[in-house]
Amino acid sequence: MAPELTRSSGRRARPSAPDVPAPAGPERLLAGVGADGRMVTLRDHEVRWGALPAWPGSSFLDELDRSGVRGQGGAWFPLAAKWRSLRPTRIKGPVVVANGAEGEPASGKDRLLVHQLPHLVLDGAAVAARTLGASQVFVHVHADAVATMERAIAERRQHGLDPVEAVVVVASDRYLAGQESAVVNTISGQRPATPSFTRIRTVRDQGVAGRPTLVQNVESLAHVALIARFGAEWFRSIGTAESPGTSLLTVTGRWAEPRIVEVPLGVPMGHFLGLGAGNAPGVQGVLLGGYGGGWLTPAQALAMPMTEEEARRHGSSLGAGVLALLPSDVCSLSEVSRVVRYMEGQGAGQCGPCINGLDGLARSLEALAYKPGSLRGGVPLILATCDLVEGRGACAHPDGVARFVRTALSVFGDHAQLHLQRGPCHGGNHPFLPVPRASGRASRSRGPR
Repeated sequence: MAPELTRSSGRRARPSAPDVPAPAGPERLLAGVGADGRMVTLRDHEVRWGALPAWPGSSFLDELDRSGVRGQGGAWFPLAAKWRSLRPTRIKGPVVVANGAEGEPASGKDRLLVHQLPHLVLDGAAVAARTLGASQVFVHVHADAVATMERAIAERRQHGLDPVEAVVVVASDRYLAGQESAVVNTISGQRPATPSFTRIRTVRDQGVAGRPTLVQNVESLAHVALIARFGAEWFRSIGTAESPGTSLLTVTGRWAEPRIVEVPLGVPMGHFLGLGAGNAPGVQGVLLGGYGGGWLTPAQALAMPMTEEEARRHGSSLGAGVLALLPSDVCSLSEVSRVVRYMEGQGAGQCGPCINGLDGLARSLEALAYKPGSLRGGVPLILATCDLVEGRGACAHPDGVARFVRTALSVFGDHAQLHLQRGPCHGGNHPFLPVPRASGRASRSRGPR
């Protein structure tokens, strides 16, 4: 049953908040996680969060705008502006896609949401569908999450909760599977997990079946579900004026095992990591944003407020919410080389920068890491290759790899010079950053296996 409508200071009716307490601390999304780590059932979900209010018509767009929430799948674009950019017609109504195809190997936040909090994700998709007048909703997740999502959809069907029942689509286990045009191609059955060439028209103009399509990351939709319940003012009570709310981060290297934390935006990294500014013993560099993000020195990272603007000012990005602290006893160049070769193998293979440029970067970095005497041109050669790659790809994949390489050579520049002068590091070089086995295009790595 829809909640009673009440009048606010605006001119349109808005639903009353659920009769449950809103999270008061920094943990908001994670406040709904069950103690046993299993999927939260619909019954337990509604006990914790209450019924989802039914905002009339498109009135939620104004609330979304007031909240200032931004997409947390990597682009950090304001959600309200993205939703308003859809231009449906009577003939071509919009499509909503909940995108849970987490391609970043070092990230686990989306996996947690789709496996443990599927109803929060589906609530957000339902709000989007109702607000935009969508007639189709898809949930795009990896194969291991299909059973969980279908169980959650079946629970909701029994209670008639959703304006449009979601259909689950299996995502490919590839890095680019979550890119929005690649998502549309997967759902459409055309070149699955392959991005379309960069063009003026986006999927918001012409996506699934030629219809305006909203592809929204599952964390963003989970935030939408709570904003729909507790309002924009509550959402903005944490974070900064420009970057309100919280963000999920997958942190590797701070604790014995990777950990997913929820952090108020604007808080310095050192604060939530429990490390003072400049006090990161045993850490030689910090990767922010994932394998399409960038490297920072420990001092830069610990002092930096967690906002996308600050990350970009440091030549990086919050990206998909990855934070990895690289230990000092690991060869940084070996780690960078492994990741770049993996990223080369994950390219779509449809443009020169992807086919030739990334392979050239991977070969040069393998030489620097393992056979520095064979690298003709040294570090300047690698940076020149980055120049040739950036801004020329069919999608942004080569740009992300170039940023990863550039920032690595800046942060680990002294280490690179030692390799060139004295030769490669000796020892086990136990891998630190997770790199899946090669899939898709064959890896051409020449480094140690």
